[in-house]
Amino acid sequence: MSAVLFDVPGPQAQRRARIGAAVAAVLATVLVGLVLWKLAAEGEFESELWEDLRQPNIARAIGQGLTSTLSAAASAIVLSVVFGAVLAVARLSDHRVFRIPAAVVIEFFRAVPLLLLIMFVFFGFSNLFSDYWSLVLALMLYNGSVLAEVFRAGVNAVPRGQSEAASAIGMRKSQVMSSVLLPQAVTIMLPAIISQCVVVLKDTALGVIIAYGDLVFQANLIAESVNHTIVPLALAALIFIVINYSLSRLATWLERRFAERGRGGAGGTGTADLQLDPVRGGAGD
Repeated sequence: MSAVLFDVPGPQAQRRARIGAAVAAVLATVLVGLVLWKLAAEGEFESELWEDLRQPNIARAIGQGLTSTLSAAASAIVLSVVFGAVLAVARLSDHRVFRIPAAVVIEFFRAVPLLLLIMFVFFGFSNLFSDYWSLVLALMLYNGSVLAEVFRAGVNAVPRGQSEAASAIGMRKSQVMSSVLLPQAVTIMLPAIISQCVVVLKDTALGVIIAYGDLVFQANLIAESVNHTIVPLALAALIFIVINYSLSRLATWLERRFAERGRGGAGGTGTADLQLDPVRGGAGD
């Protein structure tokens, strides 16, 4: 397998890389040891703490926080995908009346810090939206704008011959977009979409600023009740790590799967070509 972005490292470069990896591993081990020693010195591993954490109400609080986090993330992901697809179609439009406003919306919400956006929606429209919908709508506006650029890049990555062939058989621009370009763009950008879903899930933790009862908020309440901060927050971090790592592995698996499918079909005719060939007749000759 040839390297594209860099030259294949030689023996000396490989030796330096191994030395650097060994040094980094030693430093990481020392750092973890120092953290554990500091936690032990602060009494974070005392048996009374773990007895407090085994209380049923704490387990229920963690469950409620996790449910609230997943609920907000699921709603925000669905709305972000829909919002991003609409913005991407408008950004790719031939008409300025759609293209320019879409570009302004995308650039504006990508530039505004998400924390400020959450606070603006919550305090500016508190009579309209609850803390749940304030968080979800802020996540939708920000991540939908990011996904719009992802979708646009995916559409532009589709070979131009696909849209030209569809136009040649009389399909309208909207039909070309919905039936030919978008399905292939989603396939191309699916790993990036899932990676953005990981970002959405992590960003739900910012809901703590508006007292939304997510996992981080519940972990803070538990930390106050047991008079220990590190362990409840570390537990919340561990839950986030497990979920996000699972989603990242899913994105990696999908990327590899689609790459294998693309290599398998490289020598043949793609799906869109199979649909258009009978109409084009000898156009491909």
